Amino acid sequence: MVAAIAAVLLLALIFVAPALINVDRYRPQVISYLQEKTGKQVEIGRLALTFFPVRIHIEHLGVKNPPIFPAGYVIQVARIDAELSVGALLRRQVVIKSLVLENPVLNLTSDPDGPWNFENPKSTISVTDFPLALISSVTIKRGFIVASNLLPSDAAGPVFFEAHEISCELQQVNLVGILNPASSSVDGQGRLKAGLLRFGAVEARDLDSKLRLESRHVFFTDIKTEVYGGNAVGSLSFDLSKKNTSFNTSARISGINLAQLLAAFPNGGGRMTGKMEGDVRLTGEIEHSMRPLAGIRGTGHLTVRHGQVPSLKLNANLMKLAHFNDLGPAKDDPSSFNLITTDLELADQRISSKVIDIDGYGVDVDGSGSVSVSGSDELNYRGLAEITTKESFFTNTIARLSGATLKDGKLQFPFRIGGTIDSPVFSKGKGDKDVDAPVLQ
Repeated sequence: MVAAIAAVLLLALIFVAPALINVDRYRPQVISYLQEKTGKQVEIGRLALTFFPVRIHIEHLGVKNPPIFPAGYVIQVARIDAELSVGALLRRQVVIKSLVLENPVLNLTSDPDGPWNFENPKSTISVTDFPLALISSVTIKRGFIVASNLLPSDAAGPVFFEAHEISCELQQVNLVGILNPASSSVDGQGRLKAGLLRFGAVEARDLDSKLRLESRHVFFTDIKTEVYGGNAVGSLSFDLSKKNTSFNTSARISGINLAQLLAAFPNGGGRMTGKMEGDVRLTGEIEHSMRPLAGIRGTGHLTVRHGQVPSLKLNANLMKLAHFNDLGPAKDDPSSFNLITTDLELADQRISSKVIDIDGYGVDVDGSGSVSVSGSDELNYRGLAEITTKESFFTNTIARLSGATLKDGKLQFPFRIGGTIDSPVFSKGKGDKDVDAPVLQ
């Protein structure tokens, strides 16, 4: 009988006590407290309490942007489950052991004067009075993050970063460090997966990486992801401590469908095809402008195999410079190539290459030059082309009279390419000088 009574009392404690302890009636006080500490308007749909383990359930949490930002939310979460430490409760303390966020939507916005919308320079938060100072475990399910800058006029600027379908496990999360711009602590680390990540115009899918939050920095390391039919491994980091956020990324890529990659950029479709591999390093500041990534700088080495450059019609134009039309193995597709290898340097909105090696079908090219990526698409390239097939005596004679030289029975001649990507202009060269008018296409 005693055992039965004890069992009934235990069941009553488990199932009835939470109903008797109506924590939702304290919702106004919780909202007021959070607003005082964060300096932002807070919305909570409902509070509930369960035992074994002791958990606080929050439904429909919303934190609004501070006044200097446009109307909207810093974060919205459909449901939060916070497990409390029973030992800490017995000492009249609130310590969060674990936190689970379902369907969180995080909108990060940077003001031209420096602060982010999740910060509050006037916040009174401290480690001693905010109960969520350190959380052992934070789990994010089905999250979404978007980041953008305000323009100097304080109007909304374009989105430069977003991640969809996020799942994340973080340990030792320091909420005070995240909210307080003066903090210099490690604010959490763990692992993150995302169904889709977009940085600028470039997309990556099925991303898996380590994540570390540290003193106004965000680090994605050991990244593995799918990119336009290929794969990439590398790292990406953001520095949020200055007026303009800066980033640094490095990647090793393989099997990239170049046509798909270029199609992601304005007016990039149809420029070039092939499979690309290589390594790239990019860095720069994210500016408060309509082109936030215009200041990117970088270096790399790339190889493209089995592709086409329709606007260049490489072999056809080079053959015209030598004044003969026997295209040999490339006569059916003069825009095609077998292999391109090149170095690259990106600076001042221009991509420069010191060594470009093109293995075409019937033509080999060694060159150098640059192309503008500021919108003008201006070309400035020069090089030496070699016709790999041996031609007839008559063809060789005519070609040599046109400025070509004969080496090991193969024709060679210098050339230049000007104009734009859409309308390239080929001309003959002698060393590093043009000697003839542009050849009409």
